[in-house]
Amino acid sequence: MSETDFPGWHGTTIIGVRKGGQVVVAGDGQVSLGQTVIKGTARKVRRLSPGGQDVVCGFAGSTADAFTLLERLEAKLEATPGQLQRACVELAKDWRTDKYLQKLEAMLIVTDGRDLLIVTGAGDVLEPEHDIAAIGSGGNYALAAARGLIDSDRSAEEVARAAMAIAADICVYTNGNLTVETIGA
Repeated sequence: MSETDFPGWHGTTIIGVRKGGQVVVAGDGQVSLGQTVIKGTARKVRRLSPGGQDVVCGFAGSTADAFTLLERLEAKLEATPGQLQRACVELAKDWRTDKYLQKLEAMLIVTDGRDLLIVTGAGDVLEPEHDIAAIGSGGNYALAAARGLIDSDRSAEEVARAAMAIAADICVYTNGNLTVETIGA
């Protein structure tokens, strides 16, 4: 089936903001197929607790692919307790080299309250600048908005919510139905 036979899945804006000892990951709830909104209440931000660790993940891209990656990340976290960055690097290596995983189309924002990371299928594990990470179709809008708000008196959650509202106003593949998870102080 060619890309023209089946319109691509679009949607999702995920943002991670670290400020004042807290990290907030927020994601919208819209899933679109071509020009049609299929669902407006999807949960794209999840809390994982492998081996008693507290980790928050947000994902953009194919939901089934993202769940596969989250399961793999949980296994990596169980194998390397308390070492989020190492677990993410191991996941990224597998994702880049495993023939099955290479076909997965998703990106992750992952945090344990200390580290804030973006994990991609290209083998990247990135620590974002300015304590803000954003992915998905409206990610650049949310990133720009959060960068403009980060030095205000707003909390990490307030910055994330305001940035997501701006992204939802601009990106047709993003809505204002948010899932927000906070980790840290």
